[in-house]
Order: sequence, then structure tokens, then C-alpha cells
Amino acid sequence: MNVRRLIPTTAVAGAVVLGLTALSACSTSDAADGGNGDKLKVTASFYPMQFLAEKIGGEHVAVTSLTKPGVEPHDLELTPRQIGSISESDYVLYLKGIQPAVDDAIKQSGVKNTVDAATLTTLENHGSEVSGHDHGHEGEEHADEHGHEGEEGHGHEGEEAHEEHSEGDGHNHGEEGGADPHIWLDPVKYAEVAKGVGKSLEKADPDHAAGYRKNTDALVAELGELNTAYETGLKNPATKTFITTHSAFGYLAERYGLTQQGIAGIDPEAEPSPARIQEIHTIAEKEKATTVFFETLASDRTAKTLAKDTGLKTGVLDPLEGITEKSQGADYIEVMKSNLAALQKALGAK
Repeated sequence: MNVRRLIPTTAVAGAVVLGLTALSACSTSDAADGGNGDKLKVTASFYPMQFLAEKIGGEHVAVTSLTKPGVEPHDLELTPRQIGSISESDYVLYLKGIQPAVDDAIKQSGVKNTVDAATLTTLENHGSEVSGHDHGHEGEEHADEHGHEGEEGHGHEGEEAHEEHSEGDGHNHGEEGGADPHIWLDPVKYAEVAKGVGKSLEKADPDHAAGYRKNTDALVAELGELNTAYETGLKNPATKTFITTHSAFGYLAERYGLTQQGIAGIDPEAEPSPARIQEIHTIAEKEKATTVFFETLASDRTAKTLAKDTGLKTGVLDPLEGITEKSQGADYIEVMKSNLAALQKALGAK
């Protein structure tokens, strides 16, 4: 995904040296400025990883996100200071394939406890159209259908899991033609990742293992409630098709028996072809779609143009790649509930 933004390895290596030099003369990271004592220094690549680290780590961690609020994660370019701060971390949580520059910097960092969230669940291939009509959506049954083998199958032990899924294992994590990385938009998959993160934090900081277990259990329960709310809220829609500018909702569609029709692909900046635009017109009419969804961190121009041409409404369906003042909620749970309300309205769910 967005391979064109990939920073050359030599540039990253040079930036690491510059970053470490800069860090020797100043504080290690934004989170460390306030003096964190014995807290585990955690670097998260972008908001969905930050949320997990903060919720599970609680008072035992100091979390720094590489992606500031309002920055589209795919567009992130790391500063030498940020690259240096990764190397100074005790623990790094990221999602390979979303941010190639981050992937390269982590590879160069030498940090022992690096966890790729994509290794804690199973990624799937989703295109512009994703239908969940033929899939099971009952928690573990759904997981089993897609090859989820629980903890044994994924090695949910942070570093070990990261090593299991090395390069060349077939996980192209969202790059062109590869697997869809937007796992956090499925509460069940996100809960699987949360469990893996909890175990890896226990391993990285065994003195606070009990706290991490408690916080993980609480978050998993909260995500379970969110899943139930989606199952109940989307049970009887008038239409199962929704249109979105960014094809980020494949896992969500599959989980709850809906069909996502993306104007463009998984890449939020991809330009739709004229043929795809015409196809969306036909689909909207046939499937009685009512709304074209756009997101808060990207342009709404395509959505508004298509909506005007087809007489459809527009709405926000947030892929939760970042939280800003425009977000319909203060955190992941609140925004996911806002997304549910938006889908219920657009789909005519009762």
C-alpha cells in the first residue's frame, strides 16, 4: 500500500544516526519529556495501535504515537528524531503494511520487543467489493473458518509472533494486491489482537503482568459488547450494501453480513476509474443504496460528486486511523458506535 512513499533503507539508516545524535542532546520522545520513571516506553505507529497500548498498558506504560492527530497515517514521513525515538523504546507496536516508512525504521531500530499486530490475527484479501453474505460471523466459528487457530496458531507472544511471520510469508499487509490491513474495524479481530498485545506486554514487563492481564480482559469484554451491538443493530437492514470512498471496511462488512462497495480501493488516495464510477451508479440503483460515505482524514470531493450525480446522501464512516476534533467520538469505542449509528441510518436497519 502506497509503496511509492517507501523511504530507501540507506536514508532510514542515515536518519537513525541523525536521530540518535539528536536524542543524546535532548529528551528521548514526546512521552518521555514529563519524566516517566520506571514506566515502559512504548511507541505506537498510529491510533489503533496507540489505543491498544494505552488501554492495556494503563499506568505502567508511557505511550508515544508516531502519527500525530490529523495526519493521514499512509502519508507519514518520519523525522530523524522520531526514528531515533523508536530505537530508544522498550516496546514497539505497529501494523506492517500501513506505513512503509515505519516498517523500515523498526527493522533498523534493533528494539527487542517489536510486535506486528498483523501477526496476532489472520489477514484476508479484500477488494473494492466485499460481501459477508456467505461467511459465518459467530466469533470463534468465524475465526476458525478463516484459519484462526487460537493462540497456538499465531504464537501470540509478541516477538515470537513477529518472527513467525517474517518477510516472504505471503502477508503483503495491504500493499497493492495484498492483504487488507484494516483489522481494527472488526471488533472480533481487534479483540484477538488485544489478547496478543496483552501477552506480549506481560513478556516485555513481567513485573506488571497481572495489571496487563486485567486491562486486557476489560478491553476484550468491551470489544465483545461492541460486537454484540453491531450484530444486533445491523440484523435487519433494508439494504446490505453501503458505498464508501475508502475500501477500509471489508472486515466489518464480512463480519456483519454486509457488502462494501468501494469507489476506490484499499489505498485512500487511489483515483477511481470512470468505469468504476459508472459501475457504482448501477449498483446504487440496483441495491437501493442511500448514502456515499467519506472519512474525516481524506478529501470528500469524490463522495460529494458521486452523491450529486446519483441523488444519494453523503455521510461519514470513520476508518479510525486517527482521532481529531472532527471525529464523532473521543476514542475508538465512541467512534465505532458513531459508525454503527451511521450504518444503521444508511442501511435502514431497525
